[in-house]
Amino acid sequence: MSMLKICSQLHLLFLTMTLLTQQVGVAGEIDYARDIRPILANKCWHCHGPDEQTREADLRLDLREHSQHVLESEGNQQVELLKRITSSDPDTKMPPANSKKPLTQPEIILLKQWIKQGAPFAKHWAFESPVKPDIPETEIAPTQTAIDYLVLQKLKTLQLQPSLPAEKTTLIRRATIDLNGVLPTLEEVNQFLNDESPEAYERVLDRLLASPRYGEHVARPWLDASRYADTDGYQNDRYRYHHVWRDWLIMAFNENKPYDQFLIEQLAGDMLPDATLKQQIATGFCRNHRINSEDGSIPAEWHTENVVDRVDTLGTAILGLTIGCARCHDHKYDPISAKEYYQLFAYFNNVPEWGVGPNNGNSPPFIKIPDSWPNLKPEEDVAQIPEPLKLHDARKEQGNGLKRPQAGDPKTLMVMQEMAEPRPTYVLLRGQYNTPDQSKQLTPGIPASLNSFNAASPRNRLELAEWLTHPEHPLTSRVAVNHVWQRLFGTGLVKTSENFGLQGELPSHPELLDWLAVTFVESGWDLKQLHKTIMLSETYQQSSRTTPELAALDPENRFLARGPRHRMNPFVLRDSALAASGLLVNKMYGPSAKPYMPPKIWSAISNNKYKQDQGDNLYRRSLYTYWRRTIPPPTMLNFNSAEREVCVVRKEKTNTPLQALTLMNNITFVEASRFLAERMLSYSEDPQAAVSHGFQLMTSRTPSEVELNLLLDGYTSFLQDFAAQDAKAKQLLSVGEKSRDKKFELVQHAAMTMTASLILNLDEAMTKE
Repeated sequence: MSMLKICSQLHLLFLTMTLLTQQVGVAGEIDYARDIRPILANKCWHCHGPDEQTREADLRLDLREHSQHVLESEGNQQVELLKRITSSDPDTKMPPANSKKPLTQPEIILLKQWIKQGAPFAKHWAFESPVKPDIPETEIAPTQTAIDYLVLQKLKTLQLQPSLPAEKTTLIRRATIDLNGVLPTLEEVNQFLNDESPEAYERVLDRLLASPRYGEHVARPWLDASRYADTDGYQNDRYRYHHVWRDWLIMAFNENKPYDQFLIEQLAGDMLPDATLKQQIATGFCRNHRINSEDGSIPAEWHTENVVDRVDTLGTAILGLTIGCARCHDHKYDPISAKEYYQLFAYFNNVPEWGVGPNNGNSPPFIKIPDSWPNLKPEEDVAQIPEPLKLHDARKEQGNGLKRPQAGDPKTLMVMQEMAEPRPTYVLLRGQYNTPDQSKQLTPGIPASLNSFNAASPRNRLELAEWLTHPEHPLTSRVAVNHVWQRLFGTGLVKTSENFGLQGELPSHPELLDWLAVTFVESGWDLKQLHKTIMLSETYQQSSRTTPELAALDPENRFLARGPRHRMNPFVLRDSALAASGLLVNKMYGPSAKPYMPPKIWSAISNNKYKQDQGDNLYRRSLYTYWRRTIPPPTMLNFNSAEREVCVVRKEKTNTPLQALTLMNNITFVEASRFLAERMLSYSEDPQAAVSHGFQLMTSRTPSEVELNLLLDGYTSFLQDFAAQDAKAKQLLSVGEKSRDKKFELVQHAAMTMTASLILNLDEAMTKE
C-alpha cells in the first residue's frame, strides 16, 4: 500500500472520529437537544411522554419538573433512572423487553454523563424565535458572504477545506436550472464566458430572476406542497377547474410577492379589507384538497376530512411540523395537544361547503372568473360574493338519494368564504367525525409551545395568517428558507423539511439557518433576494467534484465542502429535453395540457378515457401537465414526483431501471431525440461537429476527445445498423406527432437520433452539478 493511500485512510479515520465526537458529545458538555432528547423520544416517551392516554406510572420524561424525582438521588440511593436502565431484572429494566426498543451501550453512557452533569433540560430549538448570529465582518474575505463564514466555521472544526470554484460553464448551467428550470442556451453560455467582469455572474442571476420562467419553475414545489391537481381524488376522481389558482401562483412568484403577503392571501385573502378578486383567487390554496363524490358518502364525515387536510397542510408546508399526529390524541413527541389541534381546526371549519362534491365540476363556494383572465382589467379586480351553496338530489328515482351541491363550470374557481355563524368545534375522540366531545365547545387558538414571542391569540383565519408571519415567529421563516435551500442543494439545512419537531433531524448548520431566517424577514420576505443571496455565496459556487474520502465521510454533502450535485427533477428533465430539441412551447397560463401518456392508462383503472391533446399542448412546460390524482403522470412519478393527494414537501430520491427505460423509450424523449438530431444535422454536415453541438446543447460544455470519439463510434455503428434495416429507421422517425424534416437523409437522421438519445441519457445530461 502506498504512503499516499495510507495517509488518506488515516485522514478519513480522523475525520470520522471528529464527526462522531461532535455528534455524540463525547468531548465536553452533553448537549440535551443533540444527545439526550433523541434517546428519550425514541426509547422512552411512548410510555412516559406528552400523551396522557398512553402514559405509564404517571411519569413524564419530557419535562424536568415531572421527572426530577427519577433523575436525582437521595442520600446514598442510586438515581432511579440509572437503576432502571442498567438493571438485569426483566421486571424492573427499562425500557421493558416488550417495547422492542432496548437502549444501546453508547446511549446508556450518554444518559449517565447527562445525569452526572445535572440532567439539564432545554426547550426544543425550533420553538424559540430565531436569533441572528454575530458575524465579525473583518473575518469575511471580499468575495465571501456571511453564508460562507458560517459554513467555513463548521468545516474548520472537521479540518476540511471547501472545494475550488466550479467552472463557468458548470455555474451558468447550475444557476439556470435552479432559477428557470431549463438548460441555458449556447448563446447565454458564450455570453457569460466572454464576460470577464466581476459582475458577470450576478448579471446572470438578475436575468434569470427577471425571466417569466422563474415563476413557472419555483411554483412547482409549492404545487406539491399545496396538493394541486385537476381532479378531486378518491375513487371517482371527478374533474375540477382549478388552473386559475395555479396561474395566480406563477404570477405571485414572478411579481416577487413578499412571502408574508403570499401566505396571508392564500390563507385568508377573502378576509382582507376590500379584498380584490386576485386575493380571493389566492385562497384556492385552501381548496386544493381532495373532495369525495362517491355514492354512500356522508357529508359530515368528508367535511371533517376537508378541514383536517387544511390543518395538516398548514402544519407541513408552513410550520414544518407533524401536527396531524394530534388529531387522535396528544402528540407523542411535540408539545401539541389534541385540544390545540382542534383549536387550529376551528380556524378552517367555517367554510360553507357540503362535504361531498358534485359529480364533476367545482364545489361551492366558488367565484366567477372574467373572460379576460389572466390579463385581468383593473376594474375587474374587485371582490365577488361566492356562489351560495345549492343542493339537489344525486338521483331522482333510484339510489341512496345523496344530496350534492350544484357544480361550478370552467369559468369558476373554488375559494374560501366565512359563514355568518361559525360552526361549533369540539375535540373529536380518536379523530372520528361522529364522536365529538361536547362537554366543551372550542374557540380558535394556537399551540402554546409555538407562541414563544407572546403574541395575542388569533381569533380568525386572517389573524392566524398574520400571526404566522410575525417577524419573531419561530418556524415560518425557518421553514421557508429551508425549502429554498433544499431545492438548491438537494437537502435542506434541516434534512427533514416536513418535520422540525422533536423527531426531526437537527439542523446541520443551526446558526446559518437562523441567519438566513432573520435576514429573510429583514429583507421584507423577499424570495428573489433570498435566492440571490444563497447563489452568490462561494458555498453555492463550489465545484461538486469530490474525493473518495469526502464521499465516504459526507455522502450527502451535509457539511457543504462541495457544490450541489443531484439528478434533476422530472419536470426539469422533460422540459430540458424539449428545450434542447427546439420543441418546448413557452405558452403561459390556462387550462392544463394533456401530453403523451401510455395507452389505456386511465381506462385500465376507471371508466374515463385519456384524450390526448394535439399541437402545442404536447410540448408545453411540464408544470401545465394535467394532473389526475389517482393516476398521476407516470413519467413524473418514475422520477419521484409527489403524488399530490396530500401535502408533500420532500420526496426521497430513488434509482430504478424504469427511469432509464423512460428516458430511452418514452414517446416524449424519443421525439425530443429526433428533433435534437435535426438541430445537430442542421448545425453541420460534419458528424464530428454535429455530435459536439448536440453534446454542448445538453451539457453546456464541449466534449473531451474521448467523449466525442465514443459518441462518434456509436453514430457509425447506428449508421451501419439502419443501413441494413430501412424499416426500423422509418419506425424510429415516426415516433411522436410532429413530422420530421425530410430534407435529412433517412438513415443518417435515424443514426443521429440514436446518438442524440445517448446524449440525453448521459449522467451529466440528467444531473445538476
